[in-house]
Amino acid sequence: MALEHAILVSLDERAGTGYELARRFDRSIGFFWAATHQQIYRTLKRMVDLGWVTCHEEAGTGRPDRKVYEPADAGRAELTRWLAEPGEPETIRHELAVKVRGASLGDVAAVVAEVARHRGLHAERLDAYRALEARDFPDPSGLTGRRLHQHLVLRGGVRAEQALVEWCDEVLAALREDTRR
Repeated sequence: MALEHAILVSLDERAGTGYELARRFDRSIGFFWAATHQQIYRTLKRMVDLGWVTCHEEAGTGRPDRKVYEPADAGRAELTRWLAEPGEPETIRHELAVKVRGASLGDVAAVVAEVARHRGLHAERLDAYRALEARDFPDPSGLTGRRLHQHLVLRGGVRAEQALVEWCDEVLAALREDTRR
């Protein structure tokens, strides 16, 4: 997937400025597709050049004018094409897993501390996802369309973070037991 597709999905949900789009990436889309503000602005410019998004200026009251982006017909056609295209399963690069695998080559206690740190970070993210779910989707049984799709992605994040917390717990228990032997 290209950043362009994530931007098209976001702009189709709600038109906005580059700044607003970058904030959306920081608060939601970035949980599953990371991009810097600079990458977003560069990609928006390229998408305007491709005719995938349009940009119009809104006069700012007491502040600079704003450039507001929204998908163009060509962008929606590209999104439709991409959605129908088969994709490959993601290859996960997991630095912590490499550290665990190589723990015997260095300071095992340092690896244990790093796993514990990651466990805490994943637990925090899990709590944040659950809070988002409780706030934005209090009754998921009645969801349809776009709201259902958004909830399903959030559920994927919840499950992934749950799995990572559980894996960290398993690794910590095994490494601690191994050091006692």
